Amino acid sequence: MDLKQVLAVCLKDYLHGVLTQEKIYNLIEIPKNPEHGDLAFPCFQLAKLLKKSPVEIATELSEELGKSNHFSKVNPIGPYLNVFFSSKEIGKKVVTEVLKDGHAFGKGSIGENKTVVLDMSSPNIARPFSMGHLRSTVIGNALANLADKCGYKTVKINHLGDWGTQFGKLITAYKKWGDEEKVKANPIQELSKLYVKFHEEAEINHNLEAEARAAFKSLEDGDKENLQLWQWFRDESLKAFMGIYDLLGVSFDSYNGEAFYNDKMDEVVDLLKERKLLETSDGAEVVKLDNNQLPPCLIKKSDGATLYATRDLAAAIYRQKTYQFDTALYVVGQEQTVHFKQVKGVLEKLDFGWADGMHHIPFGLYLKDGKRMSTRKGRVILLEEVLREAIQLAEKNIKDKNPTLVNANQVAESVGVGAIIFHDLKNDRMNNIEFSLKDMLTFEGETGPYVQYTHARAMSILQKAEIDEYEFHGLNDQGSWEIIKHLNHFPDIIENAYNQFSPSVLAKYLIHLSQSFNKYYAKVRIIEKDEELLSRLSLVKAVTIVLKEGLRILGVKAPNEM
Repeated sequence: MDLKQVLAVCLKDYLHGVLTQEKIYNLIEIPKNPEHGDLAFPCFQLAKLLKKSPVEIATELSEELGKSNHFSKVNPIGPYLNVFFSSKEIGKKVVTEVLKDGHAFGKGSIGENKTVVLDMSSPNIARPFSMGHLRSTVIGNALANLADKCGYKTVKINHLGDWGTQFGKLITAYKKWGDEEKVKANPIQELSKLYVKFHEEAEINHNLEAEARAAFKSLEDGDKENLQLWQWFRDESLKAFMGIYDLLGVSFDSYNGEAFYNDKMDEVVDLLKERKLLETSDGAEVVKLDNNQLPPCLIKKSDGATLYATRDLAAAIYRQKTYQFDTALYVVGQEQTVHFKQVKGVLEKLDFGWADGMHHIPFGLYLKDGKRMSTRKGRVILLEEVLREAIQLAEKNIKDKNPTLVNANQVAESVGVGAIIFHDLKNDRMNNIEFSLKDMLTFEGETGPYVQYTHARAMSILQKAEIDEYEFHGLNDQGSWEIIKHLNHFPDIIENAYNQFSPSVLAKYLIHLSQSFNKYYAKVRIIEKDEELLSRLSLVKAVTIVLKEGLRILGVKAPNEM
């Protein structure tokens, strides 16, 4: 229920068309202090139109609105009209709707008959899945879930980094220093060491870079030995990645990476030539984007090798043909901003109208001791190691709090992994994040375990009460009303989080709902046998529904016990 809309309709009736309902709606504010009211309407604009002081207008409107059964109290405070809604009447509608819809509560329709394609995660083959890859994975997964909740059909694509000059470097390194048995025993770790060694050696021997470029060119040209090595690196890497994705609870509809588009790039180059968009610059072929105030987009190097842009152009065209997407989201770090502007600019020059629906979703970095992680320098935190350590720490915390918990291992996995995901998503995605397991796993403060524990606490109340049917008749206390207002906002929060491409909107909402519930829990004896018992339990049930669904959308599990 849109409470602003309720107030706007009432005010429109009393103002007799002086302001449109839309203008009234846009003027309505939410007071910072709940004691001042649920909503406030500033009367400054009306003063000019009605030739009265805003204080006088607020007083007159309060007398009129005070007659409505929608409001329990209407107060003029200076030039503001402050209203308190009837918590019993509004609360009954809100909680009843949550109970009736269950986990479908908040389902929207803005995406009906529309498709969203998400390019996300995209780790590099033969390199460790680091904390740096976590952001694209969990932000992309949350955005996909938000889109689904808004009614969109979603397609999650793991655009694997399985092609490019780095494979020339890796093949060169393996042939010079590699040990087949060591790689077979521990592929990612050994291949990562070789990659780091290549860059260390290349600082001394400058010929190595040329050798690597030649090795990649031969790979592109179909060299049998290099192709076999590449396939081996890819297969072993995917096996390792799948274990991490299983822990994170993330799945994909496609694993088509960069290599998939090798036979689709000539079509792009031919199309650019046909439209006379290709120009030669220092031996390379480029598309100029001067009108977009961007540097030229490199399509082919002087040696004929293709670049990321060539493959991303081919990928965009393929995805549009295959999925007919309305929106394509590229969940990739902010350092790629210019690249995606170039790709979009080239597609627009090709007169592909659907390019308007392409959006780069940038994000900040994970930092280690204030410094950017780098695979080349070996300064990297391996995500799988972090997940395992988080699970162990969560298990210890849980056993300290609840030593008799039967499924402690399973709960610890949900809490440990959930803590890392939530910690990432609660931050604005453009912010850099300093890695700290201690901050992630605390059960107090604005953390995933805090929200999960709130859900478990609410579930334990329901289990103790032992009732099967819920029905909300209304409550009058301020604590329950604050919870009801939060519950009422959930559908708007979902839509806003998706429209802003910002899962943090939802994560922060879940923290605030949890805080409101815990304040209520501290002040009210919920399982008190009186005439309001069923309503209190129904409110608790509604809280569990929204917390669990909100966490699910973020990719976090909600244990019933902790």
